[in-house]
Amino acid sequence: MSIFKKYEGLLPASILESLEKNMPSKVSESKVKEIIEKATEEYSRITIDAGEAVGIIAAESIGEPGTQMTLNTFHFAGVAEMNVTMGLPRIIEILDGRKSITTPMMEIYLKKPFSQGKEIRKIVLSIKETKLSDVAKEISINVADNKLEIVIDNEKAGNIGITEKTIINNIKAAYKNINVDSRNGVVIVKMKNKENSMREVFKFKEKIKETYLKGVKGIRQVLPVKKEGEFVIITAGSNMKKILSLPFVDEARTKSNDIFEVEEVLGIEGARQTIIEEVYKVMENQGLNVDIRHLMLVADIMCATGKVKGVTRYGVVKEKASVLAKASFETPIKHIVNASLVGETDNLNSVVENVMLNQVVPVGTGRTKLITKLK
Repeated sequence: MSIFKKYEGLLPASILESLEKNMPSKVSESKVKEIIEKATEEYSRITIDAGEAVGIIAAESIGEPGTQMTLNTFHFAGVAEMNVTMGLPRIIEILDGRKSITTPMMEIYLKKPFSQGKEIRKIVLSIKETKLSDVAKEISINVADNKLEIVIDNEKAGNIGITEKTIINNIKAAYKNINVDSRNGVVIVKMKNKENSMREVFKFKEKIKETYLKGVKGIRQVLPVKKEGEFVIITAGSNMKKILSLPFVDEARTKSNDIFEVEEVLGIEGARQTIIEEVYKVMENQGLNVDIRHLMLVADIMCATGKVKGVTRYGVVKEKASVLAKASFETPIKHIVNASLVGETDNLNSVVENVMLNQVVPVGTGRTKLITKLK
């Protein structure tokens, strides 16, 4: 429509596109104009004035409700290992940009017909990581011969689709200098080195329990739940790269709460979206109301360099151009000494350094300077 062309500079392309897409089919040109005028008016009302201290407002808006957070974890009923870090510990974890998080999780959406419940049990079992300890009834040490005897729970192994042969092959592949054999349904593991002490055999017994047999590595627990008429698999543990390559997984909607993993697999835009969603989810669960634009600003700052950086002295603060701003955060002596060694200049462009020097802050009316013409 030519009418939309007129508003190209006034409204962002995405809003114009969405208006055009959702416009009723039989509508007069005057009505279309009225709708776009209303949208333009609303858009100009919500834009932020130049010189607004957005950083301080965002920090206040997140910090104030953040002090009222309490809950630490949330448990999924009936599944022992499924707990989720919530509340303040989770917010700190995200904003600090921690590489390893306490409870990594995934929400796996499925393609049809699997999302309607087809072969859901089979899918769940194929995703969950199975270790030797999950299918072994008992692992005992034969002291006389210095060997391990592993009794397999055939019913459990059969349900998951693991045979004795698979177990033997996986043990052989995982460890060197051992002989693996089976007798009457018992897997026998003997170390080739005869000088091994009892202590080493005990150590090996604990190590062998962790042998990987089947499933997706890192996915410790799985739970299918019904959400809005379809099955979604919630997992404890995360392995996005492997999960997205499975044929029955809907790659477009599947999520992980591990920001660095998302960055690695989907790139910085995906990581930014995850930061926004994760912080918003925690706030919402606590019953706190924070405008999403504040969270978007924080996520933008964290991802601005193309790599996720936490709001710490090693992350975002390190990137600041101003020496005084860096010194105001933590370890001031170090920053000032380093800057003086290389003769750095501070152009006093930001708020913090001007407050320190008792000068007009470049926000609001402080952004403009008046110059008078002299006769």
